[in-house]
Amino acid sequence: MEPRSISRKGFLKSSSVLLAAGTGILQAPAAIGAQQSRSVKADRSYTLKNVRLETGFGYDEDGEVVYTKTELFNIEIHDGKIKAILPNKADANAIDAKGLLMLPAFRDMHIHLDKTFYGLPWKAKLAKNRTVKDMIAYEQQIIPELLKTSVPRTEKLIELMQSYGTNYARSHVNIDPTSGLNSLKNLQKALENKKESFQAELVAFPQHGINYTKSEDLMKEAAKMDIDFIGGLDPTSIDGAIEKHMDFIVQLALDNNKGIDIHLHESGDPGMKTIHYLIDKVIENPVLKGKTFISHSFALAQLDKVKIEETAEKLANAKVGIASTIPFGGTIMPIPVLYKHGVDVVAGNDCIIDWWSTFGTGSILQKANLAAQLYGYRTEFDLSRILKLATHNVLPLDDKGNRSWPKAGDQADVVLIDASCSAEAVSRISPVKSLIHRGKIVF
Repeated sequence: MEPRSISRKGFLKSSSVLLAAGTGILQAPAAIGAQQSRSVKADRSYTLKNVRLETGFGYDEDGEVVYTKTELFNIEIHDGKIKAILPNKADANAIDAKGLLMLPAFRDMHIHLDKTFYGLPWKAKLAKNRTVKDMIAYEQQIIPELLKTSVPRTEKLIELMQSYGTNYARSHVNIDPTSGLNSLKNLQKALENKKESFQAELVAFPQHGINYTKSEDLMKEAAKMDIDFIGGLDPTSIDGAIEKHMDFIVQLALDNNKGIDIHLHESGDPGMKTIHYLIDKVIENPVLKGKTFISHSFALAQLDKVKIEETAEKLANAKVGIASTIPFGGTIMPIPVLYKHGVDVVAGNDCIIDWWSTFGTGSILQKANLAAQLYGYRTEFDLSRILKLATHNVLPLDDKGNRSWPKAGDQADVVLIDASCSAEAVSRISPVKSLIHRGKIVF
């Protein structure tokens, strides 16, 4: 059964989002009064009290981190930023955070906001769609109908992510002959509608291949629009040639001052050749350093210990990052080795209830938990460190236990979570109770 078409009005009337956090925890106290309450909404100027922040590590006699120290604080927020971090005054006329732990807001750095069944009747992945080319053919069938409701469904998907503490995403968006530029335009509409509470950077993604479906001109048009990265897809198996595919992407990025983030599902020799080809191109064009990522990069999971160490070093030297969905099964990515060499590793849900996979939840904290399980991060210290997968490297404490976040002047992008510390939040996937985006209380 194909997904049923519904009108925008019908969708908005019938759809609902089960927020993990329930109703918002943060509410202005009654004593604030009408004028001050309006100020909170208009100027985003307010104070939070009883906010739990991490202040250091506690050690045993052997020097092992065995617990995380925390204290309660007052946090002043003004004009979208953290203005001051002050000793707690429980009787202050302020918004009560009720002892919840404050952490950096989460970032989903590989997702497809334009592609989801969310808001439509349940539909599992079809067994007949086994290969990427099978999926391309299937998309060519269903995209025209899905585009009719993609704006409101994307907005509901964003709300789901917000309920799990995410206020920022890197979203790939289809650029293909079937949807033309409409997937991009619809996604931009949804993001415009959510601009006060959510932010995203966009990747122009040739999901149906660049040469396979003749998408070159569309990609050139998209590169001139409001996007941030040029994408690509399996140059050997889809387009039949690494050089032609990758040269087009690199030149398009250079010509339009964009970054690069390619999908690379290919394993073995084709996958590794593409990885090394892109590394060489970035070294030839240093402006792309720090702006180039390889998503999935499953070929890395098949390397022996020596080869992965060598490749990780090359990725780090070229400042080419890896975006991973941290899958189970035989494809366990060598993320600890990548971290060891200083590779920028980002994580994402990728699919959330779509035709590629039905398992995405919207929680990026869950990805940090999955990584902890896969790589044996069980100690207080290790669990606190892997939180960086959910926050893109922002941690409350540095490795020595010094508080590195938050600081006065930081953007007020935070979550309040029902946990005693970062380690517990990761281990238990603790519930997010409130999200603040640029000073605005989202829920």
